[in-house]
Amino acid sequence: MAANPSFDIVSKVEHQEVDNALRQTEKELGTRFDFRGTGAEIAWVGEEGITLTAETEARVSAALEVFKEKLIKRNISLKSLDAGEPRQSGKTHKIDCKIIQGIESDKAKQISKKIRDEGPKGVQAQIQGDSLRVTGKKKDDLQAVITLLKGEDFGVALQFTNYR
Repeated sequence: MAANPSFDIVSKVEHQEVDNALRQTEKELGTRFDFRGTGAEIAWVGEEGITLTAETEARVSAALEVFKEKLIKRNISLKSLDAGEPRQSGKTHKIDCKIIQGIESDKAKQISKKIRDEGPKGVQAQIQGDSLRVTGKKKDDLQAVITLLKGEDFGVALQFTNYR
């Protein structure tokens, strides 16, 4: 007898895709006329942090919009980007951003409760670190859970992997 069908719910962002979006933004900030002479820059800070800088608050906000456009073109959900408010730092303005990886435990509990309350009978969700494993007796039930979760907004970008 084979094991019950299952799939994992994760929230992962491919680092290379974010890096590509960052490089495209960097290139656009260097070539666009409205960013010339504004000191607009974008750079990695550590593994998951990104900092945007410019001489004015308006330009740094515009640079953030360019970065968001590049992320969307690379199919990266904006729910994975935690952008702070523009703040003054000396003569420049900065925006600190963080790439969100994994599902926090409170969000995982919220998703698990949603599956328990509104999902098909016989489907269980177990929290495994920063992901959830959903198991059920029938693949159709798992499809129903995926459809249910896609219709909800939990504030995190969800991907459904290891469907078997």
